[in-house]
Amino acid sequence: MIEQGDLIAGRYRLQRQIGSGGMGVVWQAFDERLDRVVALKHLVLQPGLSTEEAERSRQRAVREARIAASLQHPGAVTVHDVTEDDDGPVLVMEYVPARSLAELIAARGPLPASQAARIGGQVAAALAAAHEAGIVHRDIKPANILITDTGTAKITDFGIARVHGDTTVTATGLLVGTPAFLAPEVAQGHEPNRTSDVFSLGATLYTAVEGRAPFGDGDNAIALLHAVAAGQMIPPAHHGPITDVVLHMMRTDPAARPTMAQAAESLHAAATGRPAPAPTRVDLQPVAGPSAAASRRLRTALPIAAAAVAAVVLIALLYPQLTSSDRAVNQPPAPTTSTVAAAQLQQAVADYYALLPDRTDEAWTRLSPAMQAQGREQYEKAWKDVKDLVVTSAPQATNTDTVTIGLEYVIESRGRLRETRQLRLITGGGRVLIDSEQVLTSERVNGKSEDGDKKDRDGEKDDKKRGEERKGGN
Repeated sequence: MIEQGDLIAGRYRLQRQIGSGGMGVVWQAFDERLDRVVALKHLVLQPGLSTEEAERSRQRAVREARIAASLQHPGAVTVHDVTEDDDGPVLVMEYVPARSLAELIAARGPLPASQAARIGGQVAAALAAAHEAGIVHRDIKPANILITDTGTAKITDFGIARVHGDTTVTATGLLVGTPAFLAPEVAQGHEPNRTSDVFSLGATLYTAVEGRAPFGDGDNAIALLHAVAAGQMIPPAHHGPITDVVLHMMRTDPAARPTMAQAAESLHAAATGRPAPAPTRVDLQPVAGPSAAASRRLRTALPIAAAAVAAVVLIALLYPQLTSSDRAVNQPPAPTTSTVAAAQLQQAVADYYALLPDRTDEAWTRLSPAMQAQGREQYEKAWKDVKDLVVTSAPQATNTDTVTIGLEYVIESRGRLRETRQLRLITGGGRVLIDSEQVLTSERVNGKSEDGDKKDRDGEKDDKKRGEERKGGN
């Protein structure tokens, strides 16, 4: 085992250990040939490997060091060399006197949005250059972002990155990456790529602004992987330009995320206060559902919308029965397929929410197989903590398969939340099914509580009673 004072490859003198992790130990060293301070990462091979497996691991280290060395960008730590000693491969890197973003968050708590945006913009620019060169990082997290005293940010540890399309020599089934910052598709077993890097950087910046990881900080890696795979992210408490960008980067659908270059541009804009076109959507599974009282209020909030939907459906059903002469007399054109579909989608969403939470058995049957695959127990648990819910805007079709709805509800642990949700629907077995539920916007409503709402309702009853008394007096 290498120790302080050892000379590696005949030129690198170890000075002190400055870090360690699952992939190896990092040393500050002095390059006696070029007279400069460097960082050496001694890669630790997994114990119990066969001779063949150990050789493959060494090959992988050399290959990925070569990949990382091909990237020259001020926002990325430079890899100078790769060598070996008796204990395994050693990466020789640029030495950056800095703290990691993880250490910064641990010491200071959540960072100001402008600072997080500046850090994110620098890192995104470096990763955009990496993607342009065909390099995928695969392990973006706060611990792999270094922040100097001058505020310069650098992404490091391309040690598990690989060139897109290059043959991997890792063992089959090995999960590469940190679970808390994986993209959902990677947690589900798909291969990491550029879009998953975008998600991971978004999750890293979410942590910087919120002070906690987006999927929780539990020690159970398996449970965490399930939460990531299901997209069960905790809605952010902070709001602003950087949150908009981060939620855009963390969309569940990889195709809906920005490129890393686009993310860099949006983050630079957020840091400087310039406007940037970044949609504010993040895909989530239901985090809560209405109570019995809320269901009644929901049903009373939707009659106008439901009547409008029914009217459109009725027209759609009756129109084909009109004669050709009827159509000739200034009749409106037949409703298109998308119009009929919009009415059906809106009605399906209205019916779905009207069932919850008391009739989850029926609501469950309105979910797609993909939603049901996440587990019924988890689904029912997600709806049980809401104390009150009202619909602030009726279901509205926004696309051929999506509907938005405005909600306001109370969760005991978090207070009152106001959200806009988007549901994606599919058809199956002749029925319209809920395939996903996404939170487009979420904000905490100050100054209201469950007790306050009860007082408001009691006040409304008193006003109504006084009004009836005045009416009787007349």
